[in-house]
Amino acid sequence: MHNFDYKTKPLQCLSPEIVALTSKIHECKGRQDLFIETNKDELNALVDIARIQSTGASNRIEGIFTSDKRLEELITNKSEPRNRSEEEIAGYREVLTTIHENYDVMVLRPNIILQLHRDLYSFSSSSIGGTYKNSDNIIAEIGPDGNQLTRFTPVPAFQTLDAMNDLCESFLAALKQQRLDPLILIPMFILDFLCIHPFNDGNGRLSRLLTLLLLYQSGYIVGKYISLEMLIEKTKETYYEVLQDSSNDWHQDENRYEPFVKYTLGILVKAYDEFENRIEHLKTRKMSKPDRIKSVIDRKIGKITKKEIMEICPDISLVTVERTLTDLVNNGYIQKTGAGPSTAYVKK
Repeated sequence: MHNFDYKTKPLQCLSPEIVALTSKIHECKGRQDLFIETNKDELNALVDIARIQSTGASNRIEGIFTSDKRLEELITNKSEPRNRSEEEIAGYREVLTTIHENYDVMVLRPNIILQLHRDLYSFSSSSIGGTYKNSDNIIAEIGPDGNQLTRFTPVPAFQTLDAMNDLCESFLAALKQQRLDPLILIPMFILDFLCIHPFNDGNGRLSRLLTLLLLYQSGYIVGKYISLEMLIEKTKETYYEVLQDSSNDWHQDENRYEPFVKYTLGILVKAYDEFENRIEHLKTRKMSKPDRIKSVIDRKIGKITKKEIMEICPDISLVTVERTLTDLVNNGYIQKTGAGPSTAYVKK
């Protein structure tokens, strides 16, 4: 069985690029704490948006969909799930809420992971929630010819219990020693979790929830305000590529964690960049709403959509955004591109 080495393997990830990423994230964390302390009330709107985005994106990655309207109704508890997809979306909402409210008292042990998986399926009639897989599984993809191709063969079902115990024990021991940066250890843990693939279903979604939990516990709580899951969804092809690269030869203890670690840190840097950008926009709240929309456009490099503007300025209505964009187009300040769902705007 794979040896969960969190003593020497992390040292192989200390490339100049990864060291630079961790240094930048450390700096961002310092500013994060200051931002949160001075903007508590304004940040509540970002939390609500991120919850909706995170739940929708993480489920879409796994092929679980519903409409934007239904997604918002489910996340805000205004409606009960109507089908299997919505049951799984509601379950994700529950686990995400648990992590947001209790991360500081949760110790990452197998029983906690089992409880989170149970809650992930708390709205489902399925009995798989909260129990390890009872048969061997594979990670597969459909090839160009329509045939199923095996990308990775996880730990056999009969070894899953021992593997999860060893994984959690080794990870917690490494954290306790405080010799290695949690920013390196956390992606390694997530990669190992996915290689074990301990459940019949829900491994991908739970891995992203565990990522949030571990980052929060180490003080990196930007995922409460900016959806890490949505950033992963936007780079889904790269996400799967680095998973493949880092899982090669995993069973032989010869895999390279570096691709997945670097990808995860890159997502975190992007989240902090967006967080700080949102904070800057919060400082403009005393401006008129049209001027705030204009400021958002000024700061954006390239195209921007109505949806992106409303995410940055959640207190501005769609009517005001549309009216302001029309005025800016008519005045020649911006140019409209595309049509329908592809409509965007770019500064001239």
